[in-house]
Amino acid sequence: MELKIETYPLGSRPPVTIPTPEFLKVLGEDGIRKMVSRHYDLMRQSNISHLFPTTDEEFEKAKLRSSDFMIQICGGPDYFNQHRGRPMLINRHMPFTITPEGRLVWLRCYRQALLETNLPENLIVSFWNYIQVFSVWMINSK
Repeated sequence: MELKIETYPLGSRPPVTIPTPEFLKVLGEDGIRKMVSRHYDLMRQSNISHLFPTTDEEFEKAKLRSSDFMIQICGGPDYFNQHRGRPMLINRHMPFTITPEGRLVWLRCYRQALLETNLPENLIVSFWNYIQVFSVWMINSK
């Protein structure tokens, strides 16, 4: 299965398609939390690890916030909104320097974590198509 990473001009805001609700139905909340945790663990070992909390406690909180967001975006309960308010991800990521190269690292880590779920291809592709485009919105630096 090929999970392509498209490139876009800096400042692009391509339309985003949310994953099919079947992704959450099949993987479940616990499965999404495990996938997000694995993604974060891979990023902690990457060359963009400096963008993430250094203490274990704060790192675990970041995993929780991210998994809450992913559960919500996949059609689950609005955990993210309940704990953090409306998603304002561009503003929340603004203090960090996120480059196109950083996006590639982030996506490669997600690709690995996503493929480890062993979900059917159509569900993996649905989630991938979402994060692959969504991630472009976070780039804020050359």
